This record gives sequence, structure tokens and C-alpha cells, in this order.
Amino acid sequence: MKTVYERADVVPLLAEIFRELGYEGTTLSRITERTGIGKGSLYHFFPGGKEEMAAAVLADVDAWFERAIYEPLRRDDPRAAIDAMWANVMDYFRSGSRICLVGAFALDETRQRFSPVIRDYFVRWIEALRQALVRAGSAEDDALAAAEEAVSGIQGALVLSRALDDKDMFRRTLDRLTGRLAATKRGG
Repeated sequence: MKTVYERADVVPLLAEIFRELGYEGTTLSRITERTGIGKGSLYHFFPGGKEEMAAAVLADVDAWFERAIYEPLRRDDPRAAIDAMWANVMDYFRSGSRICLVGAFALDETRQRFSPVIRDYFVRWIEALRQALVRAGSAEDDALAAAEEAVSGIQGALVLSRALDDKDMFRRTLDRLTGRLAATKRGG
């Protein structure tokens, strides 16, 4: 077991705790209990306490999505980027067993604290996907509607998959959404 940590080592650990317990349920005591990292070390890495920890976790999530989802949708061949988005979403959310931390924060009082970050996450995803669909031949209005449906469908599937304890529901929903986006890309 690693006993010397860097801040970058701690952020993924914090992310899973925030995913499991939510912002309000995550306390320093619970963090130290689950990670074995002392409060002094946590304050060394995050002098702003829990709020700074959550901000670091959201920044880490944002960086992953920018690198793996948004940038390829904006830059790469649109069809390949959209296909990669589905695969990356399936992997990142562990086939529906891992909640969307940004989505979870959007649903409780935490939303007020981090609203610009939460809003930006969804706006950039929808816009990057819309751009890829337009480059693939979709009409502007169709592309926006399809991008909104895809992102909201992913988020809804995450909630239902966990609520019903049915990982296959996430996969089935992504399969349907993939088919709908494919039809949009073809202009149908």
C-alpha cells in the first residue's frame, strides 16, 4: 500500500467517495477512514477543505471529458469521434455502474456552489456533439436536438440503471441512442 501521496493520487480517491456519499455526506472523517490519509495531509493538499477537494475532483472529471470526449468531437472525423464517444462513455461510467459525479452534483444543493462548472460540462458536451453531427451532414436543428437527447439519455440511463440495479439498461439505452445518432448523421 502506498504511504506517500501526491495531490494527483488523492483526487481519484476523493472522486469515488463523493460519488458514493455525495457532497453533503462526504466528511473529512469519512475521507480519512476510507483513504487512510490523515486530516493534516488532506489540508496540506487542499487548504480550502472539502470545497477545494470537490473543485479538484470536478476539474479532474472535466479534464478527462475534454481530452476523451469534447476535443475529439470538435477535431476528429465526426463519425469516428462519435463512435469513440460511445465507447468512452461506456468505459468511464463502467457500463452504468458508476454515477456521473457532475450530474449528481447538479441534483442537490451542491449545484449552487459549483453551478458554472456543472453547466459548462453539459453545455460543452452538447455543443461538441452538435458540431460533430453538423460536420457529419446533419441539419443544425436536428443536430442540436440529437445532441441534447444523447446527453440527457446518457444521464437518465445512469440514474435508471443504478435505481433498477440493471447494468444492461445502460447498455440498451446507449445502443438505442447510438442508432438514433447514426440516423441523424445520415440526415434521416
